[in-house]
Order: sequence, then structure tokens, then C-alpha cells
Amino acid sequence: MFISEIISILNAQRIPGHSGDAEISSLLAGSRHLPATEGCLFFALKSARNDDHHRIEELYGKGVRHFVVQYIPENMKGRDDADFLLVENTLDALRQLAAAHRKQFTVPITGITGDNGKTTVKEWLAYLLAADRKVVKSPKSYYCPAGVPLAVWEMQPGDDIAIFEAGRSQPGGMQRNREVIQPTAGILTGVDAVFDEHFTTREQKIEEDLQLFTGVKTLIYCADHADVRQQVAGNPALKEIPAFTWGTARGSTLRRQDTVIQNGSATLTATYKKEQLAITIPFTDKAAIENAMHCWAFLLLMKYSPKVIAERMQTLPAVGTRMELKEAINNCSLVSDGYPSGFHSLQTAVDFLNRQQQHTKKTVILLNFPPGRGYGENEWYAAIARLLAENNISRIIGIGQAVAQHAGEFTIEKSFFPDAASFLRDFPLSGFRDEAILLKGVQTAAFEKIDSALQEKTYKTKLEINLDAITHNLDHFRSKLTSGVRLMAMVKAFSYGSGSFEIAGLLQSRQVDYLGVASIDEGVELRKAGIRTPIMVINPEEQYFGKMTDYQLEPEIYNLRTWRALLEYINSRTAPAPPVPVHIKLDTGMHRLGFGDNDLPQLLEELAKIRQDGGEQPAVHIASVFSHLAASDNPQLDRFTHRQIVTFKRMAQQVKTVCGYPVCRHILNSAGIARFPEAQFDMVRLGIGLYGIGVNETEQQHLKNISTLKTVISQIKQLPAGETVGYNRNHKVTREIRIGIIPIGYADGLPRKFGNGKGSVWVNEKQAPVIGNVCMDMCMIDLSGITAQENDEVIVFGDAQPVTEVAKNLETIPYEVFTNISRRVKRSYFQE
Repeated sequence: MFISEIISILNAQRIPGHSGDAEISSLLAGSRHLPATEGCLFFALKSARNDDHHRIEELYGKGVRHFVVQYIPENMKGRDDADFLLVENTLDALRQLAAAHRKQFTVPITGITGDNGKTTVKEWLAYLLAADRKVVKSPKSYYCPAGVPLAVWEMQPGDDIAIFEAGRSQPGGMQRNREVIQPTAGILTGVDAVFDEHFTTREQKIEEDLQLFTGVKTLIYCADHADVRQQVAGNPALKEIPAFTWGTARGSTLRRQDTVIQNGSATLTATYKKEQLAITIPFTDKAAIENAMHCWAFLLLMKYSPKVIAERMQTLPAVGTRMELKEAINNCSLVSDGYPSGFHSLQTAVDFLNRQQQHTKKTVILLNFPPGRGYGENEWYAAIARLLAENNISRIIGIGQAVAQHAGEFTIEKSFFPDAASFLRDFPLSGFRDEAILLKGVQTAAFEKIDSALQEKTYKTKLEINLDAITHNLDHFRSKLTSGVRLMAMVKAFSYGSGSFEIAGLLQSRQVDYLGVASIDEGVELRKAGIRTPIMVINPEEQYFGKMTDYQLEPEIYNLRTWRALLEYINSRTAPAPPVPVHIKLDTGMHRLGFGDNDLPQLLEELAKIRQDGGEQPAVHIASVFSHLAASDNPQLDRFTHRQIVTFKRMAQQVKTVCGYPVCRHILNSAGIARFPEAQFDMVRLGIGLYGIGVNETEQQHLKNISTLKTVISQIKQLPAGETVGYNRNHKVTREIRIGIIPIGYADGLPRKFGNGKGSVWVNEKQAPVIGNVCMDMCMIDLSGITAQENDEVIVFGDAQPVTEVAKNLETIPYEVFTNISRRVKRSYFQE
């Protein structure tokens, strides 16, 4: 579209009054990656949690000239070549523009929503239809409020069918998605019973989702859920819409009969129009079977023959919707992304790779990465070569005939192989050392072999950390802060067991103001990994003050001894140096570290002397003064907490007065942020809340679980009555049972207290008690009533069993559970 058309659609005011009529070919909003700058229109979205107007100057510097805004930032006023379209609400404007674009097309459009399976169903349908139709679909898990209109904008002349997924956010949001997508058919996938701040019952979630389907010609859903059937039947807007249902329930359009699991595949039989049909899919899990049923129903609705459907279903691919970061061989880091969804997907993966600043060398392995939508083969590989060069990628390894034929496009270090087998045979793995590696391609068996070869640890017990959930939790707490209040994120103790530089890198990219670590060594590790954010050291060792200043770390000073030791070190330096930033810790009632009321007068004297002696350049700079709340999570002790806050305010003011310059004040921890908003002062410290633990049930509903501790079943045994299990024969078998042995023990951080029925794990969605004593490297579980086989996944804690529940069973707190997980447990980080 041309700018003149867009102004008309949005009823926007053009500032500063440009008369040119540029053509717009791409839209940018939120955290999406910048496409070509020419013809790009940026929507500066603004919400309670975030304001993208601060990105305008950066994008202007990269060549973007067209912006839809709610206001013009001060730093952009006077830029005559910048084209601003002023609107009341930029997200609404984005939706309006996408809806207008949508109206140009008459092709069938399917809208998909629900809690589980949206992305897989969308990807599988695109795969199943691609042989004879040109399909446009939402890229990746692209269903945030801005994602829906951005996906719809991708529609082009010549498309045969469109498939868009929409996520539930707030009440009324699905209606706005419908106005943009305007679907002609709908698929409702599984709706779970996990609730949040906006939807407190399953019925509310179903009601919201059904708003997407007003006006569709057909609605596909599983008829086995009585509440879904009832709400569809009771919805006036859907009552007259034909439904294509599937399930075991009588009256289902596609009535499922039987499922046979064999050799890693599932054969499903069903009746349709009195005809017996069957398909086989290369998956056996319940979620995959449900997703396949949705796709089967859709293809029958589209009048594909049972024979064609059966042929295509046999080759359904695995859908990897997330990037994973893992430790790799020879001190490398490995990012695996098996989701080839066009150029945007590669941009996202390269950006994620560049966040791994612990390595300067970066290698991209492209495995059978086919041209994206809208690209010819020559244009595709030329664009990839430019992207890698612009992002300072050191080397490309191309695997597959197509990329090898375009080797000349790449000007960086390069190697090419005809297939994965050739790469694994001919490329020495010793050729990877001290670098970050991105493996990008279709998640096939070949992809898995390369991924496995590059990983350092083969230990099957691992801790998965969801970086998107950390971002969500960070944004949640930020939304509670008064404008101008800064945030320190605590990454001490290996980021509460989650991994240090991986989490710190994410937080740095999200522009937190400070990081907090426990020791100088932790801070040095972050600096060596490329972390530039200011770092406060909570317990600095006096003998390492030199190392601390070399790495620009800022110490907490909590008594006169540490204060004087720091001054002695500073005075011993021979070369001139800037003032050392320090953070003064006050003891307001916790009675751990800190200056108490009795110590404060002497500290103030020394601060005054420093100021007097230092003149224009004092030896130290008081960066902040802070204290720690002893009971911010306990309502019964609120009077004590309020007394601490009052004491802190008084003591901090005395420090500020003596310093004679602004000094940052902070006292609130995670629980304090939630419960004492009046005490935010100048900064807050976010710790356990960042990692998904709320101070109460209300707060917990707003947070997401960030980590899953999982392992596998190593062996299954059948034991008769009378046998015993484990050391000291502590578990007596009273009836014949099946037990599983899993490779996790107290050396991995699973306490011995977890054994003998005290704790349990989850296997195939069922709870399995831990029986007998927990051993050093393994433990045993009772598989009675559970269908399981060796190598099946086992969840110790995660979404199914929250860490808070595990901590409660162990009579401890989540902090201890997190930090006890040993470093031999492989950490794997993923991002959608």
C-alpha cells in the first residue's frame, strides 16, 4: 500500500506534513526483527508494560523512515526526513490496516485457537496442503496481539488458502482477532484448566475462544468435551453454523474407533459417512494424536480422498516451535532451531545466537533450509549471505545440494556438504572450539543426529529453562513499577540454579538496570561472558578488590571493616582511576549484613571526609543505599515490615544528605514489589519472582513456570510381593508391582528426603511415587496403573508438578530446591 492509502485507512495525522507518497511493503511491530528498511512501516506499540517509542531512534539510525506513533519522542523532533503518522492507539491502527489488507482477498481462511496444539495443527495443515495449494500461515508461534495482524499482512495475490492462529490474551481480544482474520473456517483445539488473571474458569476460556468463529462457514472441534458442545450449542452466533466434529462421542462427524500403537507409530481408525477409514502417523503421544484428528477432519472437509490423506499423514514432520540453547563440545554453546519458517525465522535465530556473548566466534550450520515464501532460490541464498555478514557471523557450514550450489554468495569462512552423513563423516568435530553454533533446519532424523553429535553432555537428566517465561515474569513485575523506578535482577547462585550468563544475557537484552550476584567470581564470570550491565556484588571478598575493579563490579559495603579495606585498596593504586561505585547496606531489622543505627554516625563521618578530601574526584561514589526486608511475604508481620521501611527512609536520607548528590535507594524484594508498592523508592530488586514463584496465590496466577526438571526411565522391572526396593530394604513390596529406575539422585540435587513415598514424579500425565531410599545417582518409582516403557519422559517438577508443591513435600522452600540442582544436570534453554 501507499502511505496515502494508509493515512486514509487509519485516519492518521501526518507529521511534519510530508507530501511524498512512499510505497509500504513490510510492517514492523513489537520485538519483531527488522526486514528491509526500504518500504518498512514501524508501529510503536505502547502498553502498561512496554513502550516501543524508545526504539524509533535506533530504527531511524538503521534506515527506517516511516512510523505510526501515539506521540513523537523528544529525541526525534526536528528530523525532517522522518515520516510520522499520529494515531490514538498504535495497536488498534495496526489491526485496522491488516483488516483492510485482508478484505482484498476471497480465498478460504482458517482461524485456529485453543490452549494446546495450535501451532502444530497449523504447521501440519500447511504441510499436508502444500503439495497442491499455495499456503500462507502465521510464522512460528506468532499469535500475540501484534502477531495476528502482522501474519495477515503476509497474504499475497496467488495464495490459495490462509491458516492463522490466534492466542487468547484478555477478554474481548478474540473478537478483535476475528475482525482482522475474518476466518471462513475455524478449528478449536484443546482448552486446558490452567487459569490466569483474566480467565478464572474453563467456561470463560471457551466462551472467549468461540468469539473467533462468529461468521465462519464450518467449525471443527472435538465432540468428546461436553462443555465445549454445550457452549457451541448455546452461542447464538454459532447455533446455525455447521460443525464438523470428531471424537468417540456418538454423533461425531468423524467418529474415532480405535488406536493401535506399534513401532513408534499410531494407527487411528474412524468412521466417516458410514465408511471405515484409517490413517497412520509417525507419533504415539496423546497430543500428537489429537492434533492429527483435527487435521484429518479438516482434510475431509476440504474433500481430499481418504487415500491421499492416509499417504500424507504417514510423513507428518516433527514441529519444533522453539530454539534451544545447550552446552556443546569443546567449550562451545549450541543453539538448535528445527523450525524453518522463512527468513524471519532465520533472523530470529541469528539474533538469539548473537545474544550468546560468551563467545566471539559464531558459526551457522544450515541444514536443508529451503527458500522461504516469496523468494526465488538465487534471491534466497543472497539474502541469507547478507544477513550472516551483517550480523558478524564468522562461518557458515551448508548441508544440502541447494545451499552448496550457491556457495559463491557467501564471503565469510565456509564449508559445504551434500548431506548430513557427509558432514558427520568428513568434518572433524574438533573444528568447533570456543564458539557459539546455530544449527538451523528441518527437524528430521538428520537434524537430530547433528544436534546430538554437537552436544557435550549426554546425561539424560536435564533442567529445561523457558526464556519466554522469564521475559513474561520480568514484564509482569515491571508493570507494577512507578515510572522512573529502576530494576535490579538477582542472578546470584547460578541464577537460582538456572544458569548464570544465559539468564544474564536475556536480562541484558531486556535492558534491566542492574544485576545482583553473590560473589566477585560470579560477577567475573558474567563479564567474561560479555555482560555489560552494571553488577552489584553482595558479599565481596576484600582480598579480591583489585579483581573486582578490573571487571567493573560494584561492591556492597556492609560494615566499617569492608569500607576501610576498600579505601586502603583504592589508596594503594598508583595509576589514576575513576571513583569506585559502592552500595551501602543498612540493617533495618533483618540483622544479617549491614550498618545498624549504632554504626551509622561513624559511617557518615567517613563519607563526609571522603567528600571533603576528594574534591571534584572522590575515591568512591555511593551508587545506592539499600536494605533487606525480613518478612515482606508474611502478612502477619506487616507492622514490622512497615517499621523497617520507615527506618530505612530515615537512615537513607542521612546518607544522601552527607553525600550531597542523588543516591539511589532500594529495599523491596519480589514479595515487597507485590505487597508494598508505596516503598519502591528509586529501584527494586527482583529475585525469586523472576523465576516464577509468587508471594501468594493471586500473584502466582500472573507468573509462569520457568523450569522443568526431567529425566527418563532407564529400566522397568516387575517385582512380586515380598521383595524389597533400595538400600536398607526400606520399601517392602506388598503386592506385585512394576517399578521404574530413573537416573536422578541426591548428587543431582534430589534430596534423600524425597524417597520412601515422600515425593513423586509424573510419568505420562500420571503421578508415580518415589519408593525406597534415593540413591546417589538414581531412584526408583512405582509405575502401578501407569502405561509406560523404558526411555519414557519423567517430570520431577514443572507445569504438571510445580516446584512449590515439591518444596512443600520436602518441608523447605523453592529457593532451596532450585539451588540444590547440581551443575552436572544439563541445562537447556529454549525460546519460542
